[in-house]
Amino acid sequence: MAETKQIRIALVGQPNVGKSLLINALCHSTMKVGNFPGVTVEKAEASTSYKGYVLQIVDLPGTYSLYGYSEEEKITKHFVESNDYDLIVNVADSTNLERNLLLSAQLLEMQKKMVLVLNMSDEARKEGIKIKTESLSELLGIPSVQVSAHTKENLESLLDVIVATYEKGQNANKRIYSNAIETEILHLEEFIKNKKDVSIESLGLSARQIAILLLKQEEKTFQILHKKPIWMELSKKLQDSLNNLYTIYDTPSNKEIFLEDLNAFVQGLITETVHYEGKEKQGYTHSIDKILINKYAGIPIFLFFMWVLFQLTFTLGALPMDLIDSFFGWLGESIKENIESESLASLLADGIIGGVGAVVLFLPNIVILFFGIALLETTGYMSRVAFLLDGFFHKFGLHGKSFIPLVTGFGCSVPAFMATRTLKSRKDRLLTLFIINFMSCGARLPVYVLFVGAFFPAQQAGNWLFGIYILGALLGLVMAKILRLTAFKGPDEPFVMEMPKYRMPNWRLVWFAIYTKAKMYLKKAGTFILAASVLIWFASSYPIQEETKEVYESKMEQVLNEEEKEKLAFALEESLIENSYLGMTGKLIEPVFAPLDFDWRMSVALLSGLAAKEVVISTMGVLYSLGGEVDEESENLMQVIKRAIPLQTAIAFILFVMIYNPCLAATVVFGKEAGGFKYIVFLFVMTTICAYIVAWIGSMLASAILN
Repeated sequence: MAETKQIRIALVGQPNVGKSLLINALCHSTMKVGNFPGVTVEKAEASTSYKGYVLQIVDLPGTYSLYGYSEEEKITKHFVESNDYDLIVNVADSTNLERNLLLSAQLLEMQKKMVLVLNMSDEARKEGIKIKTESLSELLGIPSVQVSAHTKENLESLLDVIVATYEKGQNANKRIYSNAIETEILHLEEFIKNKKDVSIESLGLSARQIAILLLKQEEKTFQILHKKPIWMELSKKLQDSLNNLYTIYDTPSNKEIFLEDLNAFVQGLITETVHYEGKEKQGYTHSIDKILINKYAGIPIFLFFMWVLFQLTFTLGALPMDLIDSFFGWLGESIKENIESESLASLLADGIIGGVGAVVLFLPNIVILFFGIALLETTGYMSRVAFLLDGFFHKFGLHGKSFIPLVTGFGCSVPAFMATRTLKSRKDRLLTLFIINFMSCGARLPVYVLFVGAFFPAQQAGNWLFGIYILGALLGLVMAKILRLTAFKGPDEPFVMEMPKYRMPNWRLVWFAIYTKAKMYLKKAGTFILAASVLIWFASSYPIQEETKEVYESKMEQVLNEEEKEKLAFALEESLIENSYLGMTGKLIEPVFAPLDFDWRMSVALLSGLAAKEVVISTMGVLYSLGGEVDEESENLMQVIKRAIPLQTAIAFILFVMIYNPCLAATVVFGKEAGGFKYIVFLFVMTTICAYIVAWIGSMLASAILN
């Protein structure tokens, strides 16, 4: 049997060229997503077998250039400059080739084995764009293939070209420069060759490559050559060449010179190889944009879409919740019936099953919310809303690109914090990280449903919930303005974002987004929430109070009325919890929340919510003597909440939950993204103070209205 060889491929392209769709179409498998070592930028890898080779594809972050301004650009530049791959596959958008070839031309300068993939060829044909692929290949000195990842057109031809390129020797790519630049390259190249300096030969670069890097004043090359004996003579030659270019181009900036040349090179390629049949028609994208990003109708339409998404999240999500709830209820009862040890049975049923079950119960809602957000992203609508809201956001000190992580925050704060990586400015990134917490994540939803269900009619629940989410977002904008004027002063960064064409959603990518987010959510349920549930069970079950139990059991034996027995059983449960470690902790922190009229039970529920907001529900169930097996739709808990908590206190509690610190998992990710523990402390202090003030104001206003 022949040995299987591996081809490691660097997949490079600008944003929105269909790299993820192409890698999925080629590999027919779920991508493995992780981070580059030492940084927070994501990379995705997938592999496929073809003609005796294993093609391992590394999907690099989308980048417009290799100049290395943003973290994504730096990572991509560093990777393509390394030798950690066999060839580059550069994906370009056939409908926007002029802009895409700017990156392709920079990649050519790396002098690596390379294949140019002209994706979305089906859309280009519809728009009357004809590309002479053979001419383009001849001009660039690399193979070019027209494909469509969406229709899977020519994918096998692409694989053939990749294998053939790998098997061939390295050919010099045809990246040519203007006559003036080529003249100076030739002068330096001849000088380097004639010197036959061993120290230069050890660099592993051709004389032409060294000459180009020197003219571009590439820092790393300067640092290496500066220590070589040849540098004294070479530096004089280089200075003469640079002075000649400065005179010809009438600028002392070599960056401007090479940028002008780059644009001219690409323009020449387009003129030679791309033909537009007739006048470019205004397609459906332009027609849809007239409505969706209309100056007056755009924002109301977006708010309507979000309202529909939340309504679907609540209504459709309720259907499978009953089945999941019944399953965990049955599982808990079965454990209690079949395990003799009362403590072990209680730990498994009330602690683990009750706590984790409350989170898994909520999974359908999370999946629907993530489905809606993924749908908006893959159709091309999200970037337009970012453009639409840019002017509005700037009034509050936020960047237009902040919109996407903020909306993602409605689903889960963890991916929302990670999504801030698209922001180039550190100040914009930090500001967005702090404001994400004001977007009510899915984990807060059970608390909202519980309290809204207890105090408001069922038919109005969706509207009240939507109002809560919008209120949180508005408070976040106010806080953004305050932070921009205080902690994050500085000039605003310009907003530049590509507007991709509207496309039918790719269901494979939508499924991948839902799968990874749901997996992350369940992982949290099996780690942080499991640990928190066990801790709360332990704190509410110990110390063991045998004397109290004996007193109440004695009373129950003397009572014949079943109703009275039930009352005594509840009183026993309440007494045991009140005198447990959890009850003692609640009594200790109760004075802190006294101005908000929170009793010790509500105080403890908030404390447990620091681990995970979903735990607030099971904690309240335990503390209000109903056991841990309750959820946000528990009628008993809703009735007890309504009887035990005044409406103004309930409003204050909702407002506090809306704003205070995210769960433990999200807090850890926030710290990694922000850059250290001090930011976690700042987040905790800021959100707690804000939550306290807003909850107190809400309580006062509610009291004034109700009275």
